[in-house]
Amino acid sequence: MPASCPHCGAGVEDTHVVAQYQEDLPPVQPVVRRFDVHIGRCRRCGRRVQGRHSLQTSDAVGAAAVQLGPQALAVAASFNKQLGLSFSKIGTVFADRFGLTVTRGALVRGGHRVAAKAHPTYAALCETVKTSAMVVADETSWRVHADLHWLWVFTTPETTVYAILPGRGFEEAASVLGADFSGILVRDGGAPSRQFTEALHQTCLAHLLRRSRELQQDHPRARMPGQVQDLLQRALVVRDRYAAGTISEHGVAVARGHLERQLARVLAQGTIVPDVHRFVTHLDREWGALFGFLRAPAVDATNWRAEQALRGAVITRKGNGGGNRTTHGAATQQVVASALRTAWQRDLDGIDVLTTLRRAPHPIVSPDLFSRASPH
Repeated sequence: MPASCPHCGAGVEDTHVVAQYQEDLPPVQPVVRRFDVHIGRCRRCGRRVQGRHSLQTSDAVGAAAVQLGPQALAVAASFNKQLGLSFSKIGTVFADRFGLTVTRGALVRGGHRVAAKAHPTYAALCETVKTSAMVVADETSWRVHADLHWLWVFTTPETTVYAILPGRGFEEAASVLGADFSGILVRDGGAPSRQFTEALHQTCLAHLLRRSRELQQDHPRARMPGQVQDLLQRALVVRDRYAAGTISEHGVAVARGHLERQLARVLAQGTIVPDVHRFVTHLDREWGALFGFLRAPAVDATNWRAEQALRGAVITRKGNGGGNRTTHGAATQQVVASALRTAWQRDLDGIDVLTTLRRAPHPIVSPDLFSRASPH
C-alpha cells in the first residue's frame, strides 16, 4: 500500500485485502542420479551377477555408464511425436530451458529404445482395436526414406493405433484389423474398405455433405445435390434428438425408414450432369453404409475420431520433413505415437507411461494402459 494517495497526496487508509494469483513455471535443473551397482559372481556356476535399481533403465557400465534418463526421453518423445518438434529443436529446448545438453543423435537413439520397450504394448493395442465393437479408420500420405507410404490410423473411443504401411489398400488395412474384422467400421468412401465383408459399415457423412455442397457450387441448376444434403442433415438431426432423449429408439427406426425411401426417390430421378451422376453412383454403392448410425445410435456418423487422431501426425510430418528418414524411424513413430495417443484418450499421462516402460528390465505390456478393462 502506498503511504499517500497518488492523486491528491493525502494519507491512505487500508480497508481490505483481495487475492490475486499468478501461475508460472519453476526453474528447472537436471536431476543427476548415481547408482552404485553391486557386481558379484555365482558361487556355483561362476557367472557374473549384477544388481539393478528400480529406477535404472540400462545395465550398461564403463564407457556407457552415463545415460539420458527415462523422463527426459519420454518428454522428448512427446515433443517429437505429439507436438511435431524436430530433434534439433528439442535439443535446443533441453539446453536453454532445462539445462540438459543432449545431441540430436542421442535423442533419436533414445526414441528407438523407448519404442523397443513399448513394442509389446503396441501389439496389445493392435489386438484391442482388432477385437473392438467399432473402429474408425483413415489414412494420410507419409514418407519413409523419401518413398511414399501411408500413415494409417485405427481408433476407438479409448484406443488408437498408428501404422505406417507401403499402401492404402485392403491388404494394409487388414494387416492391422484382420481380414475377417466383424465389428462396425466407420470410414470414408474408399473402395478398399468395402472388402471387409464381415464388417458392418458406416460411411462418413461429413465427406458426403462436403461433396454435396461442392456440387451445388459447381452446378447450381442441379437439384439433386441439395436434396441429398437436406436428407443427410435431417438424419443427423434425428441422431441428435435421440442423444438428447427427445425421440425413442422406435422413433429413430421410423425416421430412418422415411429417410431411406425419400433418398431412394431422389436418386431415382436421374441426371445428365456427369459429376452428379458419379455422386449418385457412389451413393448407390454406399447405400448399406449411409444410415448405420441410425440403426445403432452408438455408431459415429462421421470419421471425426480418425481425422482428429491424424491432425497431430500431420503436424509432426511437416516438422520432420514429410515423415521418417528410415524404416527404423517409422517403426518407432507408430509405436510411440500409439502409446501417447491412447494414454491421452484414457486420461493418463503419456510421459509417465513411457517412463514406466523405459525402466522395465524387459519389454512389457504397459501396466498403466492395461490396468483396467476397456468397455470398448
